[in-house]
Amino acid sequence: MAIRLVIFEDNEILRSSLCTLLGSSGDYQIVGMYGDVMEAEQIIRSTRPDVVVLDIDMPVRDGISAIPIIKQVDNAISVVMYTQFEDDDRLFRSLCAGADGYVLKKTTPLKLFEAIAEVHKGGVPMSPAIAQKVLNSFREKAKPKQEEYFLTVRETEVLKLLVKGYTVKYIAADLHMAYETCRSHLRNIYKKLHVRCGKEAIAKILKDRINLNR
Repeated sequence: MAIRLVIFEDNEILRSSLCTLLGSSGDYQIVGMYGDVMEAEQIIRSTRPDVVVLDIDMPVRDGISAIPIIKQVDNAISVVMYTQFEDDDRLFRSLCAGADGYVLKKTTPLKLFEAIAEVHKGGVPMSPAIAQKVLNSFREKAKPKQEEYFLTVRETEVLKLLVKGYTVKYIAADLHMAYETCRSHLRNIYKKLHVRCGKEAIAKILKDRINLNR
């Protein structure tokens, strides 16, 4: 079944291009595309998408402000930020607001395609530059938070792959462990970091500058 998409992008040319690119694939169904998020709640209620592709720099109200509105309508809807901004502040605010992925416009359209597919499977996809930013964990200013959270070496390995956007299935395969073992590691990580899911874990890494380079 095709993934139902709503696109919020104020650049009309880019919006049309995305619609053409994504709509040409049998994997996606564009159920709405809009130049602002002023009526985000009504749009989401009427279209009921699986995934929302959301720009940050929008007229009147920025895209980040629309994330909790979308999630309030249906928390199961995945939100992929598609933006030119790669600064820490917008990344952190997006993740804290509930974004499920963060893709830079300067990357290839294929990255957006992959991100949409990944969030639909439960992953937390990010552009390589953004993933590296989180993995670096502000290396030059990092504090020894691992000792406070008691993350094991294995848990840190799992967390690194989660930051890269891997799903549980792919994390397990990459680390040569059973699927349920991987899920158990993630549950332990979330408990130690005092979060409920992968995106909250990544936001925690940014907020507390947890150094994953160990």
